[in-house]
Amino acid sequence: MLAPVILPRILVRPLLSRTFSVTRASLVGGDAPKPPEYHEGRLEGTAGQHDCYILLHTSLSPEEFPSVYKTPLQLELVRRASKWGGTVNFSRLEGEPATPDTQPATVFSHLGGKLEIPNVTMENLDEVEELIQNHMKGPITKSTSEDMHIYVCTHGARDCRCGERGVQVFKALLDVVKKERDMNPNSPARFIKVGEVGHVGGHKYAANVLLYPQGEWLGAVKPEDAPSIISQACAALEKGVRPLDANAEPLFISKWRGRMGLSKEAQKELFMKVTSGQKVPDASELDLQPASRA
Repeated sequence: MLAPVILPRILVRPLLSRTFSVTRASLVGGDAPKPPEYHEGRLEGTAGQHDCYILLHTSLSPEEFPSVYKTPLQLELVRRASKWGGTVNFSRLEGEPATPDTQPATVFSHLGGKLEIPNVTMENLDEVEELIQNHMKGPITKSTSEDMHIYVCTHGARDCRCGERGVQVFKALLDVVKKERDMNPNSPARFIKVGEVGHVGGHKYAANVLLYPQGEWLGAVKPEDAPSIISQACAALEKGVRPLDANAEPLFISKWRGRMGLSKEAQKELFMKVTSGQKVPDASELDLQPASRA
């Protein structure tokens, strides 16, 4: 795996402006700023538009990332992917073995589902790019329905809300999955992978949770929401998970930021369609509940 290049962070702000970005050392030292309250405004239409999500595996927890964490490989992949609707991030799955000599990647796309790439290098990046672009055209791969990935942004040095709330939600999800597996070894929970990701955008919506292969983005998630998320994940696995199409109801309407494959405007339109005939709710007005399905 290529050594990370840590870029200096340049703040172009008035001296009196507030920032909630902190280092891990300040969190430990006890002088960290108190995060603002959970976001209580509208959430729909806040997920960045993307047709595929590329996750570069890392053995380093995003909790340990500096505020800006980049590698030459990631920067080049971002440059290329931005031309065809791809978003690139770093991820770490709990319990996954470290791969110090290779750079694996997991790709989720709207039309292709899940794709595992054993090793991405500067030398094979042309082939990897072609592989991902072909994957984005479909069809859905057979491996897509094998498991479900739940990622939480825990990039605390980027913003203390992600470091505090994201870590709390990450641990809560792991705890619920473990309890479910212990109670029922044959539970679909054995196919749930819980992981951490770097900055996803939208600090104020922390904790941010990403559900793949469905492509759902959730915001303002709290630790007490973990049982509902895992329950819905188990139900989805029993039916067979796959990317959700443009008209599928959001899995968690009250926490829904958006979906892979939809523009921000389309995300808002879908939310309005699902809630038509009702007062469009703020996230603070609703409990976390899976949307009903026909």
